[in-house]
Amino acid sequence: MKWISAIIKPFKLDEVRLALNAVGVNGVTVTDVKGFGRQKGHTELYRGAEYVVDFLPKVKVEVAVPDDVLESAIAAIEQAAATGKIGDGKIFVFDLQKAVRIRTGEAGIEAL
Repeated sequence: MKWISAIIKPFKLDEVRLALNAVGVNGVTVTDVKGFGRQKGHTELYRGAEYVVDFLPKVKVEVAVPDDVLESAIAAIEQAAATGKIGDGKIFVFDLQKAVRIRTGEAGIEAL
């Protein structure tokens, strides 16, 4: 099993969710986060004063997937989240040692 953590632009969330659902990933966890990468933020004007916004709003989408679904899930996120512009985000993949469904006690792939 693998744990996928993807940082994406907020307006791409629905597209990513639908793309993951299409490849068989049913459950996702979504968190509003802030950060920056190569784009280094941007300058905004508020009431006549200029200020730098270093941390841009992003969304972190996390999913647990079986090994056989990993590549299709990554491809789905990549295609749905892409705009072709800087700041599209990143996808991280981690090994998932164990998953347990609290309600039933199922473990491993069955818990997903």
